[in-house]
Amino acid sequence: MSTGASRPTVGAVVLTMNDRPEEFPRAMASLLAQEGIDLDVVVVGNGCEPEQIPAGVRTITLPENVGIPEGRNVGADNVKGDYLFFFDNDAHLPDTATSPGSSSNFTATPARLRTAAHQRSGDRCDPPPLGTPPPGLGPHPARHRHRHAEGVVMVRRDAYDRAGGWPGDFFLFHEGVELAWRLWNLGCTGRYVPDIVVHHPATKPARHETFYRLNARNRVWVARRNLPRLLVPFNLATWSLITLWRIRDRQALRVTLAGFREGLAGGQGPRRPMSWRTVLRLTTAGRPPVF
Repeated sequence: MSTGASRPTVGAVVLTMNDRPEEFPRAMASLLAQEGIDLDVVVVGNGCEPEQIPAGVRTITLPENVGIPEGRNVGADNVKGDYLFFFDNDAHLPDTATSPGSSSNFTATPARLRTAAHQRSGDRCDPPPLGTPPPGLGPHPARHRHRHAEGVVMVRRDAYDRAGGWPGDFFLFHEGVELAWRLWNLGCTGRYVPDIVVHHPATKPARHETFYRLNARNRVWVARRNLPRLLVPFNLATWSLITLWRIRDRQALRVTLAGFREGLAGGQGPRRPMSWRTVLRLTTAGRPPVF
């Protein structure tokens, strides 16, 4: 497609492990069918050679599974566009004019540099955890408290580059919080856009010990990397109390505590604490960073 001045240019990144033979082709077909944007799409095989690839779509094969955030970083380095669109390989766009890049809500306002779409699970609308918007995004009306996740996200390329991309060392979980906080600290504003609907199956990630370990470790890393030192203990204390209240399984709790200790032991990388002005902005937007 030719690029016109009024058409957003979007670099789309899709990860695959060749484990969704039905969902993946549908996701790709819905992405490539989008109108009103110029798309540059790359599929990253996370530890595999991508299969079921539509004609004209480029691929990257990684010899090992590097995790979701680093896989997205690799994809972002290999697409062109003023916007980056990170799209789960089991999601799909229900019509041809629903991609975030075609939304005037996103493209018309330079300050709105990160957005998450309104997601439906089949014909159901599942509430997100605690009925909140995506981490780091602004509040949304109660009538829009439907399921949404970090797998359908658009970021302006310039903001993504300034923020340093996704935290590749996280492997999985809370990478969206990390990126959102860094974007807000750059003066950007996250937005949940309810008029963009994406269909995505409801999933429960708490299936194995890796979930509990990485979930706990990365929560500690996010706090230690991004918060003013005074807020770190408040954030971790709040999270610990919520965790103790939520988790009833003893083995899951033991693994969670092990992950918590792993996070406290270090390895979180360099600190880039947000300013107190950013703390105030997040709090005013309904996302105080102590939770």
